[in-house]
Amino acid sequence: MKALLLLPLAGTLVPVVYDRRGPEFFGVPFFYWYQLAWVPVTIALIVIVYRATRDDPQ
Repeated sequence: MKALLLLPLAGTLVPVVYDRRGPEFFGVPFFYWYQLAWVPVTIALIVIVYRATRDDPQ
C-alpha cells in the first residue's frame, strides 16, 4: 500500500512526460497545470495510505 506514495514521485520525476506547452487548460500551459494537478492527487494518496496503514485502536 505504501508503494502508492511512489506515484507522485514517478509522475514528476520524468520531465519528458510534461515538458511541453500544450494542451492548455484555461490558458495555462500543460507544464504548469500538470505539476499542480499532482498536489490534490498526492494529498488523496497520502490520506488513503494513512487510513490503510494506521493502527486501529478498536
